[in-house]
Amino acid sequence: MASKLRARDIMSGGARCVGAHESLMDAAKMMRDLNVGCLPICGDNNRLMGMITDRDIVVTCCAEGVEPATVQAGSMGGKLHWIDADADASEVLRTMEEHHIKRLPVIDVKGGHQLVGMITEANLAKNLSDAEIAEFANRVYATAG
Repeated sequence: MASKLRARDIMSGGARCVGAHESLMDAAKMMRDLNVGCLPICGDNNRLMGMITDRDIVVTCCAEGVEPATVQAGSMGGKLHWIDADADASEVLRTMEEHHIKRLPVIDVKGGHQLVGMITEANLAKNLSDAEIAEFANRVYATAG
């Protein structure tokens, strides 16, 4: 099934960004309101510049005694991986497996390099075969760390 699908077919559209200059408190509230555990970080030009997870906020901020309202989301970006909306599903899997990531931003390169969606494990489960999902889980979880 994966050979026929493109990233845009698998993704959830309408991904919302937290602004790079917004605080981690703002990001946490946005995650709560959207019921998500991860948000893309977008710069002033509305381009993707990073990702932040709820775990990032807890481990690198709260656990260190830093007030989340005083830290800008853009300072937490880290290494960024993304996929072109026109990439095929096998490339999506390969990227997620290679980098051991569970969420992958989807960029419409031809459409102005804009963020158009996110691919999560739930998206994979809805769109791929059981064998493809099992292989993904084995590669991401069995070799992680």
